[in-house]
Amino acid sequence: IPESGHKYYLQFSTEDYRTGEDAGNCLATVLYPKKKSPPVVSIKCSYTKDKKEIQEESNRLYQRIRHQTKPITGNNIPDSYGNIEPALEPVWALAVAGSSSIMWEKSTETLGYFLAQVKAVKQWIRNDDFVEFDYTVLLHEIPTQEIISCHMRLTWLPGHPLKVKHFCASESHGLDEGSGAESGSAAGASAGKGANF
Repeated sequence: IPESGHKYYLQFSTEDYRTGEDAGNCLATVLYPKKKSPPVVSIKCSYTKDKKEIQEESNRLYQRIRHQTKPITGNNIPDSYGNIEPALEPVWALAVAGSSSIMWEKSTETLGYFLAQVKAVKQWIRNDDFVEFDYTVLLHEIPTQEIISCHMRLTWLPGHPLKVKHFCASESHGLDEGSGAESGSAAGASAGKGANF
């Protein structure tokens, strides 16, 4: 699109990241603006699970986190053999969801990212119903093969968008600006710039 950038039309299938089961099909448009800014994404998906089933899974995940007797902490998830302790599966699931908003913001037409590992995670105890975690995540940058370290603060309550604040650092890129208050969900993501935390 002259003066705007490149627009892509995509049709793809999705799968449950845990079980590998078919999760539905999506149609999307992605506009990569000429100026350096996140891609503009419009997406519509048809899910194989109904909303009630998805909501129940979210609630089960939330209850596993809330019923811990002490704050959750962990390192190197998955470990060097690709294993994740069952007790740490909920924090891995949240890391996958939260880091996707970072990857969306950092991606360009020529750079993409994958969550490689959670180096460290620590739960914060709150006085309300939300759960909150501090993460250090490692993102694998494609095609450079560089590993990017990002600090991520994630806040979540089922039925509410996931809130993610982050900043990332790498040797070649220096300290990236990071985000203000971001929220994202499987249904979409929106970004707002603000002060780092």
